Amino acid sequence: MRPKLMEACVKPLFFAAALTAVLVILLIAFFIFQKGWPVISGYGLWQMLSGTVWQPTKQVYGILPMLTGTFYITAIALLIGIPFGLATAIYLAELAPVKASAVIRPAIELLAAIPSVIYGLFGMVAVNTLMRSLQRGLLAGALPPDYQLGYSVLSGGIVLAVMIVPTIINISEDALKAVPRTYKEAALALGSTHLQTIFRVQLPAAKSGIISAVMLAMGRALGETMALIMVIGNVVALPAHGLFSIFAPSTSLTATIALEMGYAAPDHRAALFAIGVFLFVLIALLNSFVIVFSKGGREQS
Repeated sequence: MRPKLMEACVKPLFFAAALTAVLVILLIAFFIFQKGWPVISGYGLWQMLSGTVWQPTKQVYGILPMLTGTFYITAIALLIGIPFGLATAIYLAELAPVKASAVIRPAIELLAAIPSVIYGLFGMVAVNTLMRSLQRGLLAGALPPDYQLGYSVLSGGIVLAVMIVPTIINISEDALKAVPRTYKEAALALGSTHLQTIFRVQLPAAKSGIISAVMLAMGRALGETMALIMVIGNVVALPAHGLFSIFAPSTSLTATIALEMGYAAPDHRAALFAIGVFLFVLIALLNSFVIVFSKGGREQS
């Protein structure tokens, strides 16, 4: 009788815990939309998305420079992080000897645990110094006198790439290990080499997990704040200089919120909450894509 009574009591507790997680998300969404939607509806959704001037004190709320900087930085981070992360995952899942795995895996776990402010310090000291040299060499004579040398979109992308690599590695490795062993054995039995089996059999079979890893890494990159504040210059302007725009300072959605919230007046504060609405919707769409794609991949397999 006691086990049945305990089970009857525990189930509602577990349900309440799960329901709390859903309620927290709904409350966050309600709070953000309540504070930010009046600005979006009053100023205009398209006007905010396409506006190039951000002057909240004059009730001008164009966020295109922040959107552009955010997507530039995220794209660079993915272009650098995906090849490195996927290559490392393949090595750990299929090629690494035991001794090498014993060294590499703890290093990856440590990389994931480092606070973002440490990455920001690394970016300021190492990456921005390199960018400063590149800017002086490539853009000599083309920069305005007050140009912030060293701070750039590329610096932010490199720092973010290092930050998202552990996510890509861990999830991709799990996806590769989840591929049924019979796939590999069948390919090898047909005469495929080990590398051919990895690239033509195992990677396609693990596609849904790898794409989920990339999407989650993208979400991490879009939501990063502190490290970016320290390396990108925080200039609310569209990156200029044509092909060399990646060497220009910029800002991101998250950096703008973090830097301006402390001194924002009521209208300015509402505009920052409106930026939070865009971020919330963007991350929600990414997570929804991951869920749908993962379900589709499991159904196909």
